[in-house]
Amino acid sequence: MAEITLDNIRHAYGPVRDPDDYALKTLNHVWTDGGAFALLGPSGCGKTTLLNIISGLITPTEGRILFDGVDVTHLPPEARNIAQVFQFPVVYDTMTVAENLAFPLKNRGVRRADIKTRVANIIDMLDLGAVAGKKAASLTADLKQKISLGRGMVRENVSAILFDEPLTVIDPHLKWQLRTQLKTLHREFGHTMVYVTHDQTEALTFADRVVVMVGGEVVQVGSPEELFARPRHTFVGYFIGSPGMNVLPVTVDGATAHLGDERIALPAPVAAPRGARIELGVRPEFVVLGHEGMPFRITRVDDVGRERIVHGTIAGRPVSAIVPEEGTVPDMPRAFFRQDGINLYADDWRIEYLS
Repeated sequence: MAEITLDNIRHAYGPVRDPDDYALKTLNHVWTDGGAFALLGPSGCGKTTLLNIISGLITPTEGRILFDGVDVTHLPPEARNIAQVFQFPVVYDTMTVAENLAFPLKNRGVRRADIKTRVANIIDMLDLGAVAGKKAASLTADLKQKISLGRGMVRENVSAILFDEPLTVIDPHLKWQLRTQLKTLHREFGHTMVYVTHDQTEALTFADRVVVMVGGEVVQVGSPEELFARPRHTFVGYFIGSPGMNVLPVTVDGATAHLGDERIALPAPVAAPRGARIELGVRPEFVVLGHEGMPFRITRVDDVGRERIVHGTIAGRPVSAIVPEEGTVPDMPRAFFRQDGINLYADDWRIEYLS
């Protein structure tokens, strides 16, 4: 296991004429030894580029990467003692499942008895017992990917295990099971794990700390609870949650926000930066529909089983609210925002309330 340090990392795939030419903006982060991290963001945001810099498949244009304080920036992947699982299966079709799992250990001269024990553990963990003696060529894509996951996890003494959207080809009903098994492995062996995904459910259920990226930039690193309750950037609010956070343009006067002609009480006064674009963020879970508050004009109701997502407008601005299945919505509802769910943003970045 290793502590991974990103020291002023930047990367561009071509000539740099201005800052926008960098596919990966300046990153300075320390990922603790033994942590489970997810890189979360939309396609093209720089997740895989960053993962490949960590693994050694890409040398960054600028900056250093350190494992336990040792500069590995220019070391090849084989010298970094990492395991990497890719988006699509990487297996040897002519080998059996057990032989595929044993191969990384045999290459490193591990004792035969230890190989047998370790392979048996992984086969059991991934429920591959029924196909352990079969050639990989005869298996489905999702079983082949389970072999790839097993090959990444079979070594015990790696510095880190890197996963690049590893569940893409996995049948949906198996994804939850495999995420649970990865968490079990992490708790048991304490590997440093970095998991790349654009799926918020995968990220939030796998990782202790989630690194949210957009446009080559890290906009927040936090626990799933922190990302939900206190998004540091409006993008985090948009991207995490289903539906995402309501973001509304407001003006602020002390402890009151103004949305058109409507007044919204804030938890405390705030000093909004002069000239900045001010927005109020509130998740649908904190929008309460009833007979008090601001007029809410319903435009659509989505029944998703355990709850209803009520879409509407307040002061002409789109707002979504989540109502429990057993809850009632008046014909002409009014809405208020729970104060513990209100965040304020200046030019997309969260601003703090005055104490």
